[in-house]
Amino acid sequence: MSDKPIGVFDSGLGGLTVVRELFGTMPGENIVYLGDSARVPYGIKSLETVRKFAMEDAKFLLQFDPKVLVVACNTASAAAIDTLTKISPVPVVDVIRPSSQAAIDATDRPIGVIATEATVRSGAYQTAVAKLDPSREILAVACPLLVPIVEEGRPTDDPIVTHVLCDYLRDLQRMRPGALILGCTHYPLLEKAIGKLMGPETQLISSGAAAAVEVKKIVAQSGTANGDTKTGTLCCYTTDNPERFAELGQRFGGRKISSVKHVGTDELENLQQNT
Repeated sequence: MSDKPIGVFDSGLGGLTVVRELFGTMPGENIVYLGDSARVPYGIKSLETVRKFAMEDAKFLLQFDPKVLVVACNTASAAAIDTLTKISPVPVVDVIRPSSQAAIDATDRPIGVIATEATVRSGAYQTAVAKLDPSREILAVACPLLVPIVEEGRPTDDPIVTHVLCDYLRDLQRMRPGALILGCTHYPLLEKAIGKLMGPETQLISSGAAAAVEVKKIVAQSGTANGDTKTGTLCCYTTDNPERFAELGQRFGGRKISSVKHVGTDELENLQQNT
């Protein structure tokens, strides 16, 4: 069972930052990744629509008989984690609960969250933090322009990046949180700029890094860790352009992506309908 892959899905490229964290903590594991780039972004869609897409993405990855399923998308985690946990025959790890716990552990001060519109609207982070510490103050701010800014590849010192971040982070700067959760898998690529604006007293919490720690714990407890000393394989699927995915994906994942295959959204829909 140790040779079985870890399945990871996201609405597009951002989940590759989670893959980077997974390889950083478990370099020998094999990973199968699905980026639903044809239907990105999930963050502005209704929770019902995101839930439908997440179910289709999960059913596709379950064909590969993974040992763990990782919902790398914060929006999909907010919309569908409970449903996915019920239908999956293997453990399911989201990015919201682990990062909420990491923020609680990091500080006794207020906690901030930046995320997509759908994630903030769902109240998932607010609920997760409240379950862990009902008295903890939390402020969640939607940052809809950050995903396209990251995908355009703008540098962190770009004046446009700085201007947009200053606008989004204004209320959080006044709050002076002890921890700020980067509640979207794209946001680690802006970590330097965000950290500069928030200051050294605010610890940035990567939802992908927290999820990777959780996956490692599950794999270790179940005895399914891949003990191979060689670097694990990464096989990617995308619902859009494989060439563009491979080109941009290297920036997100931190490694060259040599295997990208196309899967149509109609195939995902049919798979869901037939199971």
